[in-house]
Amino acid sequence: MSIASHLALKEIWRNRSRFLLFSGVIALITLLILFVAALGEGLGAGNREYIEKLNADLLVYQDTAQLQIPGSQLPVSKLREVRNVAGVQSAGPIGFAAVFIPIGDAGDKLNVALIGVEPGLPGAPPAYEGSPLKRRSADECLIDETIADSLDLGPGDQVTIRTVQEGEEEFYTLRVVGITDSRKYGIRPGLFVPYVTWDRIRAQMMAFEGDAELRANVLAVALEVPALAEQVTDLMLSEVRRIAIADLQTAYEKVPGYVEQQSTLTTQQTFALLIGLLVIGGFFQIQTLQKVPQIGMLKALGTPNGTIAAMIMIQILMVTLIGVIIGAAVTLALSLAFPPNIPIIFTPRSVALALATIMLIGPVGGLLSIRYALRVEPLTALGLSN
Repeated sequence: MSIASHLALKEIWRNRSRFLLFSGVIALITLLILFVAALGEGLGAGNREYIEKLNADLLVYQDTAQLQIPGSQLPVSKLREVRNVAGVQSAGPIGFAAVFIPIGDAGDKLNVALIGVEPGLPGAPPAYEGSPLKRRSADECLIDETIADSLDLGPGDQVTIRTVQEGEEEFYTLRVVGITDSRKYGIRPGLFVPYVTWDRIRAQMMAFEGDAELRANVLAVALEVPALAEQVTDLMLSEVRRIAIADLQTAYEKVPGYVEQQSTLTTQQTFALLIGLLVIGGFFQIQTLQKVPQIGMLKALGTPNGTIAAMIMIQILMVTLIGVIIGAAVTLALSLAFPPNIPIIFTPRSVALALATIMLIGPVGGLLSIRYALRVEPLTALGLSN
């Protein structure tokens, strides 16, 4: 192994420009794969963050909505029926709407998810700065950290939202009482208001007369014993009419476009890895073809096949490792320059998995060149055969 290492390092040093150039190519592949993985994580989190972090175990939908939140409309009176089911600890209504926060006088805006929750009940997020929502119908809000960072807002500040009421543009000013962690829904950062306030300021195409009952998109249900979720679900379906129930994972997977989006990004990442495999394999195959005489000389001097294979594998691993380090460093530098509203998230798990995969495709891509090197005949390579 010491001879193989010596030969591998010697060749890399003598042809350092060529090997460094190829490490640069691997760095670009690493950059692409890491950003595709981060984009998948960011877009996925943008759709599931709020639901995934809910202080609840189940979500209750209208039975005809096919577990689609926008199409679900439940009268808040259903809360009483749901709470009376054995095993249910608490339940709260949740409503979703899309609004804008105007920025400056240039017409810029920040898209946000206006989420109505009942203070103190499942669905209402905690606050890590300031205080959570406490009053049922106040003109106050809890914002997630993305809004706070984008607009430089904090507890005590005021924020104006723009919505549409009966075809007319309306503006509402809310006082920020606290900041929660990132809780996006529909790729939009979350702005949380008391449920009565939400029903008053959400976008509405027309006013409905004769039906004063509040309606929620879903009901968040916390259980006394989460492990008994299946039994409580069956009991709830038998006692409460016209509802459908899902756990949190099923709920965010049913968010429109979530599964398709993740499948597309996974396909892109797979193709990027395949391209990396072909590029690495092609480079070392060319390298092997160019040094057939040297390999023949080594074999003529009695160098065993194992040493030659180890030499090529060491070169593959070193070039790949240098490329991965460069690519990861460039990716980290670029990620620091992105604004907080760009849906790119680097998690330790996704980064480690991507880097490990790239390190794996290096040796796999170089297997063909190793096989070819082991088949080189010394006399033929040196031009001495008849």
